[in-house]
Amino acid sequence: MNDVPLKPAMTTAEHIALLQERGMHVDEKLAQQWLCNVFYYRLSAYWYPCREWGEASDGIKKRLNKFIPDTNFADAVALYEADRKLRTLIYDGIERVEVGFRTRICELLLAKNPDDPLLYRDAGLFREKFDHQKWLKTADNRVKRAIHNRNKAVQHYSEKYEKRYPLWVLMDVLDFSDISKLYSGLRGNDQHKIAVELGIKIDRNNLSPSMRKKVRKKHPLARWLHQLSIVRNACAHHARLWNKSFLPVSTKALRTMPEFSSLPDEQSERIYGALVLIKFLLEDISPGSTWGTKMQKLISEEFLSNPIVTRKSMGLPDSWPDESWGLQKDIY
Repeated sequence: MNDVPLKPAMTTAEHIALLQERGMHVDEKLAQQWLCNVFYYRLSAYWYPCREWGEASDGIKKRLNKFIPDTNFADAVALYEADRKLRTLIYDGIERVEVGFRTRICELLLAKNPDDPLLYRDAGLFREKFDHQKWLKTADNRVKRAIHNRNKAVQHYSEKYEKRYPLWVLMDVLDFSDISKLYSGLRGNDQHKIAVELGIKIDRNNLSPSMRKKVRKKHPLARWLHQLSIVRNACAHHARLWNKSFLPVSTKALRTMPEFSSLPDEQSERIYGALVLIKFLLEDISPGSTWGTKMQKLISEEFLSNPIVTRKSMGLPDSWPDESWGLQKDIY
């Protein structure tokens, strides 16, 4: 058992004094207001990059408690607020992406046998390595949750049809992670069909033979949807998005399209990759959407203008925003 004692709790006034002692410029009235409503530990992630680097007793470089010159509490809380707005905007975009995928997967499966609304219970429709039984168990739990929450549609099918739920009813109670796993479980041809409908047309001639084989068997969009489900959950739980690494996703296949050329060469794990994909998908799922314009404005005006923020912390390329984003630089 670890005998290292935990640090004792500190008051708001003690936290303010500690920040000042470590070299941060603090407007005490502003800090009092924020620290009474957003606890110190949560805010500390936003000023963490402002801590100086130094060498520990074991010779390993690490962040020190001392802040770099001109570190300002106001910049940290402005970054916190920008991150909150980022979560809200991403959640709005992912909501439409999620509903779009529910619809397309539902239509694709029902087209295979319109006379069987329960065809999703047939493991033969999916790839061999898909854990169909585990997914069904999760789906059944979502139905139970919906009944507990008095979902009228689900209650109707539970009472009148002896708990037999057509695919179109089931799809409406699944979480985005369930939708992501279901897409991943589709056979390769079905995955590609949905991806092409959404405008994702990978140029396989620009891929190596081994990569072409991988893409043919399983569309890279499956992995990207998994990342989006993680980002979506982070938004739902009010977690930080800025300066955070998510599930790494390969970019090689998508980068064969000009619209994805700004993604990093090998893999994408910062929030920028998710933003590029959401923006692209919304062009088909929500035509005329101003989501991309709003996102560019938020990043330009509230992130990149903040001295704490670097492009690397969000995964932004030096050229952003460029033609692949689809907007002009003069909207700053």
